[in-house]
Amino acid sequence: MDIISKILLGGKAYIKYIGRKDGDKMLFSELKCKDVINLRDCKKLGRVSDLEFDECSGKLCKIIVPSGNKFCNLFNTEPDYCIPYKDIRQIGPDIIIVDICV
Repeated sequence: MDIISKILLGGKAYIKYIGRKDGDKMLFSELKCKDVINLRDCKKLGRVSDLEFDECSGKLCKIIVPSGNKFCNLFNTEPDYCIPYKDIRQIGPDIIIVDICV
């Protein structure tokens, strides 16, 4: 079973993930409120700001997490974290666990 897959219902993009009771669906607005934690160093990377989907298959390709402080993002020269789907280990009620080399 995929951890995440895109489902279009009633014009809204839902995210499906393991461990959710209400039909395994989640709105993007719920997903972007979760902290993204790197499994390798237990560091908080930030929160999801955007998603990248394959427009032909509808599958999730990447989640995008801005690097640095949101307040100073205007002057931030560090690139955003583009985390491939294969590196997402689990999506829980409060956090998303990823496994990436930073």
